[in-house]
Amino acid sequence: MMQEGNQKHSQSTLGLYIHVPFCSSTCDFCAFYQERPSKKKMESYFTGLQKEWKQANLAQPVDTVFVGGGTPGILQPDQLKRLCEFIKGMGLGEKVEWTVELAPNEVTEEKLSVLHKGGVNRISLGVQTFDAELMVALGRKHGPEKVFRAYDMIRETGFKSVNLDLIFGIPHQTINQWESDMTQAVELDPDHLSTYCLTFEEDTALYYRLAKGELSINPEKEAAFYERAWEFLPGKGYSQYEVSNFAREGYACVHNLNTWKMNHWVGLGPSACSQYQGRRWKNPSNLEQWLTGVSNGFSREDYDEFLEISHHTLAEDALLFGLRMNQGINLAEIANRFGLSKEYQKQLIHFFKALGKVGLIKQSGEWISCTQEGRIRADAIAAQIPVVEGISV
Repeated sequence: MMQEGNQKHSQSTLGLYIHVPFCSSTCDFCAFYQERPSKKKMESYFTGLQKEWKQANLAQPVDTVFVGGGTPGILQPDQLKRLCEFIKGMGLGEKVEWTVELAPNEVTEEKLSVLHKGGVNRISLGVQTFDAELMVALGRKHGPEKVFRAYDMIRETGFKSVNLDLIFGIPHQTINQWESDMTQAVELDPDHLSTYCLTFEEDTALYYRLAKGELSINPEKEAAFYERAWEFLPGKGYSQYEVSNFAREGYACVHNLNTWKMNHWVGLGPSACSQYQGRRWKNPSNLEQWLTGVSNGFSREDYDEFLEISHHTLAEDALLFGLRMNQGINLAEIANRFGLSKEYQKQLIHFFKALGKVGLIKQSGEWISCTQEGRIRADAIAAQIPVVEGISV
């Protein structure tokens, strides 16, 4: 388990997410909003980012930055430099964790040099798999050799932290293939590993194949993939700190922890999500609609989603995401932070005791966490958390 100090963040911690919506091609599993790039679209995008940031008018420093996509690496070196200068002008905290996602086929020495000099200290490389046949099954446009070449360049550039994304549950993937992927990842010696179960999102090529009956979902096989990672990676020096995330000591992703702890984050760019000062919203998943919004000033109706969030909602999510973390939840801390009633706390204690009797929950001092079997069933447990006065927490 990661040390508690690595996971503590105050309620005022602020994360910044920037969505770069451009991608040269769409992988078969990807449901993130993306656009084919053009010079005109790129220029409009940067202008929109600047306007949206000014409108945000945040009164606190940014503690974490995460640039995702799309494919941020599709930006040319001069555009990456422009993005870095834009972000540095936002008022970053002294020890900011600054992550940029990159696809192996977009990595070059020049781009990495620009990012490193610009202040980026963490790279998340979208490996997904080292298996050439499985890459084809995912619609990836490169082979394993590009992954190794990209990783070597990232290390040679000198980034403080490197994460590798891996996917399991790929059609026709075997447990042996999954273990081979993890073995090859560990041999590269990254600081962090994210292991995600393939999901069949609507409007993706894999979803259409599922709908036509060409593919099927096997929950028992998915559980076996999860459990193999939970057994294998800790033995290689990567402590599991969340259902899908593993890290060497001191390298847990601060940006993700900030989100899971229900602190503040602000998203810039089309389709980016935010949670700030009692509100949640999602920007339009359309470049033109987003540009119109930032030009005219967003109203609630302009967002894809907009919600006023209560302490009840925040408490619920703190419980849900907290139970996905190995450290678990401190019920007294959550109750104090979000003002939960004594009566409702008693209901929760009773609920967790019942789960403990069937081996899904364990308790250590003030901390309540899932057992391995409980983490497999984390979503089902979350759905059963008791409600109070007709309101979920």
